[in-house]
Amino acid sequence: VLSGGGGNRKGKSKKWKQMLQFPHISLCEELRQSTEKDYSSLCERQPIGRLLFRQFCETRDGLRRCIAFLDAVAEYEVTPDEKRQECGQKLLDIYFKPTSSHYMQELEAEMMGQCVDRLKEEEEEVSKELFKHATKLVHEYLSMAPFSDYLDSMHYNRFLQWKWLERQPVTKGTFRQYRVLGKGGFGEVCACQVRATGKMYACKKLEKKRIKKRKGESMALNEKTILEKVNSRFVVSLAYAYETKEALCLVLTLMNGGDLKFHIYHMGESALEEERAVFYTAEICCGLEHLHRERIAYRWDLKPENILLDDHGHIRISDLGLAVHVPEGESIKGRVGTVGYMAPEVVKNERYSFGPDWWSLGVLLYEMIQGSSPFQQRKKRMKREEVEKLVMEQNEEFSDKFSDLSTSLCQMLLVKEPSERLGCQQGGALEVKAHPIFSSINFKRLEAGMLPAPFIPDPQAIYCKDVLDIEQFSTVKGVELQPEDETFHSQVCSGCVSIPWQNEMVESECFGELSVLHAEGPVPPDLDWRGQPPPPPKQGMMHRMVGRQVGAPTAAPLPYQPAP
Repeated sequence: VLSGGGGNRKGKSKKWKQMLQFPHISLCEELRQSTEKDYSSLCERQPIGRLLFRQFCETRDGLRRCIAFLDAVAEYEVTPDEKRQECGQKLLDIYFKPTSSHYMQELEAEMMGQCVDRLKEEEEEVSKELFKHATKLVHEYLSMAPFSDYLDSMHYNRFLQWKWLERQPVTKGTFRQYRVLGKGGFGEVCACQVRATGKMYACKKLEKKRIKKRKGESMALNEKTILEKVNSRFVVSLAYAYETKEALCLVLTLMNGGDLKFHIYHMGESALEEERAVFYTAEICCGLEHLHRERIAYRWDLKPENILLDDHGHIRISDLGLAVHVPEGESIKGRVGTVGYMAPEVVKNERYSFGPDWWSLGVLLYEMIQGSSPFQQRKKRMKREEVEKLVMEQNEEFSDKFSDLSTSLCQMLLVKEPSERLGCQQGGALEVKAHPIFSSINFKRLEAGMLPAPFIPDPQAIYCKDVLDIEQFSTVKGVELQPEDETFHSQVCSGCVSIPWQNEMVESECFGELSVLHAEGPVPPDLDWRGQPPPPPKQGMMHRMVGRQVGAPTAAPLPYQPAP
């Protein structure tokens, strides 16, 4: 299993600080003008923006109290059910009592009183959403004058410097390349490591000529666009997209734990214990919820080989090549995918929206528990027409591997009429989450990554085929790339993806080490408008030649040296 390397640098290059050297703030003016001044994006969704806005708030007493309140509510929402009443009362005592030094004067007294009353009334089962309205009001307050002040602060200037780094070109030199992990539809999947941070990823290579030969341009661009749009703990993330002479490269979350197909069929007796299958089903349900929230239907390939495990035993949905955006209030049509996982309405070529995803979840849950699909036996060849007839007409049979609750959930997800299927009756994922089989799962804690997985992969094991068993791709013949192909290539290869890249900077501790700001101290030279950056020193021919031999820097060379 691949990890980020050891030592004090944790896999970082010796020159990582040079690779992530901030530009002088004067070089960020175009970014300042073009960045949309949206509070939600800049201060909530973008990880580095969120941290810098919080650092700014820490410099002011009133704002510091608001951030502490938001943190307390976040802690309340993920508190175990049996402790939530106590946690809620503590929160009320600190922030809602007029005599408290932390009293939230920004909130209406009437609204505070409603929270106090509800906490008393709901003593048996206190709602996780108790402070939802209060949180909304605090964010509205912060988005006004405090946000305006933040935009004029050195904290926001530092954010613009990070955005400048985020927009620098990405090339194969940005990464170290490691062994082949497997193969995709258009090329190999290899492990890689970002030189500047030490972060490990999987690099999915799409060979340019192979894409062109198979007319796969729209599928490749569709997958990249959707991966870029979705930010979920339960869906594989796209962090970078770049190109080499031969391939388009999508740099994705590295999942060392193998796929569910390997765990169901190659880890002893076929099938998983029901408790483990239910846990994975809950996480997949959350992933589908996040996709559907963005109006994305995963469609018909929710099969075991497309569900991957990470080092800690949590799953992510992968391979979004067939996913599609469903416009609000509309439905779609299309009949492609894997036989046995397509819902009856897809087989019959009828219109649909998100219903087929819930059907596929039912098929997957059945397969995890039984060790075979409900509509076809493993390694038994069946004609497509036979399988489709079973999908449309046959009811599933349940062995003694299924409890009453797992049988119930499977039956409700595998209802052949979409309007009667669980998840398709206006409530979406909330309907599925409300099933009694999930009564012991706190979904707030699950989505925060706070629940331990029932199975943790062995870090010394390799949960996939031996590299020698992975078939080599043959050379593509009879295809030549033309200048017009470059338009498609440039659409795919757009560099860093904002939120995953910022998360990487935070998790690798690069942000914490580089982004130090002192409210009382002198302004750092790279943020000081009084000193403009000197022009870059000229380099002679000999210096450039020696520099090439030693190894070119992985990021674009910076246009200046910051003042000492």
